[in-house]
Amino acid sequence: MCGICGEVRFDGGAPSASAISRMMDALSPRGPDGEGIVSHGNAGFGHRRLRIIDLSEKAQQPMVDSALGLTIAFNGCIYNYPELRAELEAKGYSFFSHGDTEVILKAWHAWGEACVERFHGMFAFVIQERDTGRVVMARDRFGIKPLYIAEKNRVLRFASSLPALLKAGDIDTSIDPAALHHYMTFHAVVPPPRTIINGVRKLRPATIRIIEADGRSTEKRYWDPPYSRNPADAGVSSEEWRDRVHDALRLAVKRRMVADVPVGVLLSGGVDSSLIVGLLAEEGQTGLMSFSVGFEEANGEKGDEFVYSDLIAKKFGTDHHKIFVPSDRLMDALPGTFAAMSEPMVSYDNVGFYLLSQEVSKHIKVVQSGQGADEVFGGYHWYPPLAHSNDVVADYAKVFFDRSHETLKHQLGPDWIGEKDYSRELVAAELMRPGADTPVDRALRLDANVMLVDDPVKRVDNMTMSCGLEARVPFLDHELVELAARIPPEEKLKDGGKGVLKDVARLVVPHEVIDRPKGYFPVPQLKYVAGPYLEMVRDALGSQAARERGLFREDYLDRLLAAPAEHITPLRGSELWQVGLLELWLQTHGI
Repeated sequence: MCGICGEVRFDGGAPSASAISRMMDALSPRGPDGEGIVSHGNAGFGHRRLRIIDLSEKAQQPMVDSALGLTIAFNGCIYNYPELRAELEAKGYSFFSHGDTEVILKAWHAWGEACVERFHGMFAFVIQERDTGRVVMARDRFGIKPLYIAEKNRVLRFASSLPALLKAGDIDTSIDPAALHHYMTFHAVVPPPRTIINGVRKLRPATIRIIEADGRSTEKRYWDPPYSRNPADAGVSSEEWRDRVHDALRLAVKRRMVADVPVGVLLSGGVDSSLIVGLLAEEGQTGLMSFSVGFEEANGEKGDEFVYSDLIAKKFGTDHHKIFVPSDRLMDALPGTFAAMSEPMVSYDNVGFYLLSQEVSKHIKVVQSGQGADEVFGGYHWYPPLAHSNDVVADYAKVFFDRSHETLKHQLGPDWIGEKDYSRELVAAELMRPGADTPVDRALRLDANVMLVDDPVKRVDNMTMSCGLEARVPFLDHELVELAARIPPEEKLKDGGKGVLKDVARLVVPHEVIDRPKGYFPVPQLKYVAGPYLEMVRDALGSQAARERGLFREDYLDRLLAAPAEHITPLRGSELWQVGLLELWLQTHGI
């Protein structure tokens, strides 16, 4: 929906309008339709707007409710805002606008911290209370909408992207060794509160933070569903689980059509996005726009799945747009892709989403996308080996980690690694905390609450919003996820993974998109780093900035550069692209 930023001071000074303006300029692609700054007392908020709900000026942000003494900067969408508005009106509240932003303000006033538990949607917002001087920060259950924070010398700044905070200045840009360990081990996932640099942190998902007028703050996690069996579900059959998922997913997709502009679908041709299209067709949606992207082949590896997306588009009569990206355009798009990343993200499909978003944003402002289905319904290949695990931490690390701590000791520069295995400790703590029945439940909870947030979800937000395009993810409807968490793992792992979801799909979409090998967003040129891509990476790693940083051992880089295709991670990623991407991102953002 937009980009937010601001500064809150606890040192007696006034917020810097110039710093807020610089952050807003950096966030302009997220909100090309309007901008605003509001400053009161020790806080100044900035906002860049993408008009999707209530297109009038009355919904302009930052929004001030003078009667309640509240100011808000909000990014996202509350899908059930009409129902909440009616409930609030029944309590005596009156409204001056017609969108979801004002509903959040009134909800905070009416229900306090509990308001976030009522929201169906994706959101990051900051509220200032005029009379108490308190500041409230909150983020949705899956961190679909980002919120980065920099705190120094009793001054707090926040923004929807890390690069926006860099533009405000006075940021410690030194590398966080623990975050570097996560990046190199946990498939480039750097969980909150860390980012790759020491001076910027991020609010955890499903978290509300309250900062008192004197700067003291508290955080509360407001959502953490159990991944365990409910005795009331003991007799539920496979067919009944299928029907419950079908109903919940139908509602999730319907909720995400709330907008005052058209909503389309990113259609990969896989079962997840095909299901979204099919369910919208079931609801009677007509004239639906769908979009697919493909790339040139490389090393005999196909670069598109148009045969499947074409099949779905034809079956359901969508207004389908196919975008084919030749190699020269892919290379040209990489600098923009790096600039759009709030943090370094190694997945090849970042550039795919970036180019797709560029084209889609010429036609539409909102799309639904299939992210989250694999993490919620057990679609990845690393779940079945965990079904009978006696050591879920070791077995998860074996199937997901890019490398072990011992291997990493021979790859990172000596200043950047010691004896502490940051990534193994983090994953162990998350896997072994109470609330999950089986090893598969533990892995699904970890992936849905940690990995998903800082890989697929962040990737889609960064790339789509860099083009003023909002992506909505129905598989991360929290009621759907709560249902999925109760379903026995065997219902998910059957049929090659996502079994219960495939059962739903057989009621909706052609079997050809279901009964096929799992596809990924293929960008083969980046998997096999060669030609101009190899030279770009070589230049970045050989630069003066990279040599001064010394993140990687020279002998390790020499091996990678000599034979890129021989160094592939367990999750089929290029080690050279992983280390090169980090350096390219740092240099793109002036670090």
